[in-house]
Amino acid sequence: MEHYDVLVVGGGAAGFFAAINTAEQNPALSIAILERGNAVLSKVKISGGGRCNVTHAEFVPNELASYYPRGEKELKGPFHSFMTGDTMAWFEERGVPLKIEEDGRIFPTSNSSQSIIDCFLAQAQKFGVEVKKNHAVRTIEQGLHSWNLETTNGSFSCHKLLIATGSNPKIWRLMEALGHTIMPAVPSLFTFDIDDPRIKDIPGVVANDVSVEVLGTSLFSEGPLLVTHSGLSAPSILKLSAFGAIELAQLNYTFKIKINFIQQDAISCMQILMKNKFEMSKKYMRNTPLFELPKRLWVKLIESSEIDDTLRWADLNKVQLHALVHQLTSAVFQVSGKSTFKEEFVTAGGIDLKEINFKTYESKRFKNLFFAGEIINVDGVTGGFNFQNAWTGAYLAAQELSK
Repeated sequence: MEHYDVLVVGGGAAGFFAAINTAEQNPALSIAILERGNAVLSKVKISGGGRCNVTHAEFVPNELASYYPRGEKELKGPFHSFMTGDTMAWFEERGVPLKIEEDGRIFPTSNSSQSIIDCFLAQAQKFGVEVKKNHAVRTIEQGLHSWNLETTNGSFSCHKLLIATGSNPKIWRLMEALGHTIMPAVPSLFTFDIDDPRIKDIPGVVANDVSVEVLGTSLFSEGPLLVTHSGLSAPSILKLSAFGAIELAQLNYTFKIKINFIQQDAISCMQILMKNKFEMSKKYMRNTPLFELPKRLWVKLIESSEIDDTLRWADLNKVQLHALVHQLTSAVFQVSGKSTFKEEFVTAGGIDLKEINFKTYESKRFKNLFFAGEIINVDGVTGGFNFQNAWTGAYLAAQELSK
């Protein structure tokens, strides 16, 4: 049996960040990372389209916490200790310059996730952190003065143990067997599957500022909307999928949404349409999209209002105007399922937040057992927030692991 001062289970973002920070603070410790596969940091590699969306440019702790459907209350304290600015400084001090993009997402200046991976591997090597691949954990037991683990490639013991395996059902079951409560896992970031003539054949079209509500619930969001080959996506939809993860799962991903494409009420919309009816009377409707809507979407909404797209503005009658107002301000779509958002396999669920000390990320039930990343029941919306949760938890855990 091999013995280490600190063992980290999981060779992902949170695992490496915790191991490296622990080693930097106490180089005398023996530390190893146990990774079940033959590659480490694979999720980092593909994240952000291969660019790695490191974090998000929100620098107020309480505001940053508001982007987490599960964990908002618990993360306020940790974010006062380590958050966006600290993350940026950490990487830049270790040779990875970062940039803030217009939408607030933060990436390596290199536009390559390999910069993050190379940084982690170099820091791990520099501080003597051992990385053991192909070590899937089979059992975890608490000994008298140590934690004992059996893997597919050997036996290990350690004084302190950090679990950073993400949404791994096998590890969740081991934690449940120990005595931890596991909140059921459901998908948290996904797009909506919709088969509707109004969005058919126009994939790639973006409406920049819409509001969306899930009918029969209190779920509501605003932001850009993207038409995809299978339905709808972009922040307005992804926010609903994150904050409504549990509720939408209970609905079996079959529900109706109402979209206001122009962020105006029906009366204001009608006034603008009437104004155009007189001022652009001789122009063809299809050629004069309003409200900064993409032309292809505008034409679809005209057609769905049963308006012949060869009509001029002067030809519109009241029934047609009211129908167009309805499509612009309160169009209802039937959602019939979900699709994974890009490569982001984010889930709600994991270790019950009540069982974690968020000052140290140590288990309240077992001494010298720590958690970081998505193994706990915390998840954020898209845009770098899930990585920030990983960095914060791993860093605070490292403060204790290094003692």
